[in-house]
Amino acid sequence: MKSADGARGHKYSMVRERIMGLLEDLNVGDPIPPERVLTEDCNVSRLTVRRAVDDLVRDGYLTRRQGSGTYVARPTITQAPTAASFSLGMRQRGLTPATRVLSVEHREAGARLSWRLHVSPSEQVMVIRRLRLADDEPVAVATTHLAESLTPDFPADELEQRSLYEVIEDRYGLKVTGGTQTVEPTVTNPAETDVLKVPPYAPAFLFRTTTHTADGVVVEFTRTVFRGDRYMISATLDISAAPHEDLSYLDQGARAPLLE
Repeated sequence: MKSADGARGHKYSMVRERIMGLLEDLNVGDPIPPERVLTEDCNVSRLTVRRAVDDLVRDGYLTRRQGSGTYVARPTITQAPTAASFSLGMRQRGLTPATRVLSVEHREAGARLSWRLHVSPSEQVMVIRRLRLADDEPVAVATTHLAESLTPDFPADELEQRSLYEVIEDRYGLKVTGGTQTVEPTVTNPAETDVLKVPPYAPAFLFRTTTHTADGVVVEFTRTVFRGDRYMISATLDISAAPHEDLSYLDQGARAPLLE
């Protein structure tokens, strides 16, 4: 049984490596050979080829088009959970970042935002909605909430050229040192669908981020919706505290974005 399993594993690895080798000479959007051709080239079963292709689709290297075939996918943006700047993160991956301010409004915090920002419900809050792009492609919509008593006359237009945290530190002397973040799967609403240029109710990830200074002063609360097809999370696991626990439930292919 073990030898049979090993043979199947070897054939699978051979097919996967063959396809990955093809990708080096193909561009995004180019088709890969059909399963029949790969089956003949690698001298393996159709099932083995299909499994390798399925896994490469799941891992973001390939994409299927109904009734057409399998094509080279746009690379996903792999990112560990971190408070790194969006612009810095994109540049490190060879992508050109851009930000477009979509809207700015002023309103009372209300019960929910007052809890997030540690202000009274009647406190005036600036709400800035931004579109984040990588290589001119929309990848996220961020809605940032700032207490106006902490950041009066915030220059929202500067966010098209500078980082939010950079502007806050330079203008108000508030240095963001940490924060809390939650993430959950969601789908895009009509407004998000429109600006992200995705199909209605497209899979997405919703990040809620609250940042603070070293003294615990809450600086901002941001709600960010990231396209689910453009991000992949990378994490290092430490099982030293529970070396015998089964960690197979952890999904290594979960998609996720940057913090800011």
